Amino acid sequence: MSSHHIVREKQEPALLVLGLDNFLDELLGQLLEWSPTVIATSQTAEKLVSYGIKIDWIITDGNDDVLQSDVKLMSRGNDNLTDAALKYLTSYEYPAVNIITDELRLQDYEHFADHLDVVIFHNGKKIFSVTPGFSKWKPAGEIIEILSMVKKLDVTGLEKINDRRYKTTEDGFFSLHFDGPFLFIAEVL
Repeated sequence: MSSHHIVREKQEPALLVLGLDNFLDELLGQLLEWSPTVIATSQTAEKLVSYGIKIDWIITDGNDDVLQSDVKLMSRGNDNLTDAALKYLTSYEYPAVNIITDELRLQDYEHFADHLDVVIFHNGKKIFSVTPGFSKWKPAGEIIEILSMVKKLDVTGLEKINDRRYKTTEDGFFSLHFDGPFLFIAEVL
């Protein structure tokens, strides 16, 4: 790839930083590589600023001290922090968002999965929603965890470890077939 690529607004996933405990600086750098829209909470904004990271929006309950110039404040209103940010992103037609969080509550993301490609980084895992018929290439021995309740799950290329965990049987594609619009799965980073 050339270093002369032009990145247009909303072309790259936005980055929502809800928590940074136990998150690798190297991975944060990779998520910031193409200058996404960065949305932080009051708590995560200080840490991001200390790293020299430019923040676009801070989700707030009130009047927070603005730590950088040109930072906009987003009132959470009656919503939780996650809902406020995701409603903003869907209303401005962002196609995707990467979310870094210390607390995983999948129900906070379920009603946005139809409108946004949501990828959640939590506790050393990459979590994302998939639709029926999803397939992906993985090397042998990789762990795939099913996080959503699902009926009639059929898998290929995976060996069941327990009710929610599967292991890829060989280098190649695995696939998931199930009833329902989507489910969340996790991969170890």
